[in-house]
Amino acid sequence: MSKQETHQPLRCACRPAPTVLTALASALILSACGGGSAPEPSQVVASTAQSAPAAPAAPAATAPVVPATPAAPGAQPGKTSTATSALATPSVATDTIFAPTSFWYQPIPATVALHANSANFKAEFLRQKAAYYGTVNINTWAYSSPVYTADASTPVKQVAFNNCQNKTYPEPALLAQWSAVPIPANAAPADGTDAEMTVYQPSTDTLWEFWVARNSNGQWAACWGGRMNNVSTSDGIFPFPYGTTATGLPFIGGQITAEELERGEIRHAIGISLVETEAATIFSWPAKRSDGVNPQNLPNRIPEGLRFRLDPAIDVDTLPMTTAGKIIAKAAQTYGFVVWDKAGAISLRVQNPKSYTTLGLTNPYTVLFAGKPSYAVLDGLPWDRLQFLPMNYGKP
Repeated sequence: MSKQETHQPLRCACRPAPTVLTALASALILSACGGGSAPEPSQVVASTAQSAPAAPAAPAATAPVVPATPAAPGAQPGKTSTATSALATPSVATDTIFAPTSFWYQPIPATVALHANSANFKAEFLRQKAAYYGTVNINTWAYSSPVYTADASTPVKQVAFNNCQNKTYPEPALLAQWSAVPIPANAAPADGTDAEMTVYQPSTDTLWEFWVARNSNGQWAACWGGRMNNVSTSDGIFPFPYGTTATGLPFIGGQITAEELERGEIRHAIGISLVETEAATIFSWPAKRSDGVNPQNLPNRIPEGLRFRLDPAIDVDTLPMTTAGKIIAKAAQTYGFVVWDKAGAISLRVQNPKSYTTLGLTNPYTVLFAGKPSYAVLDGLPWDRLQFLPMNYGKP
């Protein structure tokens, strides 16, 4: 879950920027703290809203999962060259991480019933965007997770529990999940106080997430996270109360990768963090929990887990946007966004550049973002054309 220091000191040592003028270049990164805590089960109550009918499943690609490969320096997004032809193939790893029936991969029908409060939720989204830096940021080096692919021969390590939240009870179940983690030698957590990290091992069909991860002389420790078994047949949601985001939705499902931007298409829903969300007792599937806070019971706060999309009637190709922005906008029309966390600014996440640079490769986003800062990539997206879906939309 993402916080500013004034809201939750335990979660993020970030300071809100004094002015928008000083914020845009640097404080968006400092304030957009992403990640997830582990609320005690007694503090989490599921919403009682009725489920909407599930969206029809779309055929999923069946290409084998392969480690990520970054875009070559100088490559043009969406263009195929000798150096980047592997990225322009019809399928990339993130198309098929989870079961084909997972909500991550289901297109939203063009005609679908909207939430009865859709118009007010849209107004609330626009209010937050205006109040917090006037933009929607894309987290890169900080508050987004690097993803490291381990092969079958990667040595395993016990990851220790770092009680950074000063809990009064032990975490034996979490330690058991971290008893044998194949952490590649090049692995390093994200920058920022949340220090997220993901390890994925296709050979054992297992995924691990870590929050506030630290490596001290080869001994790894983290404050929260979890392990997901049988990833390829899972619904793409960590079992309660595990996982690093505030909702239990894994980074690898909703982050945007360099491979997807290079290909020119994202084939899954996109995770989005808001600044202010509905109280933690009210959340929507696919969220398993929430870190929302609404002590004054203000109206129209958006619940975590809620899904929304960009109006599919918009011709994205005519918008004054970057190439990367248009790719994201089209995915927002087809698969939509899912609220998975809180942050100091409304923000998306790309797969952290450390996934590439720790292998000695170039940060691919410099080229893929056309040299623009992360807060400007989505300029021109018509956020006033959002459509919010019913509570528990698509729940089986």
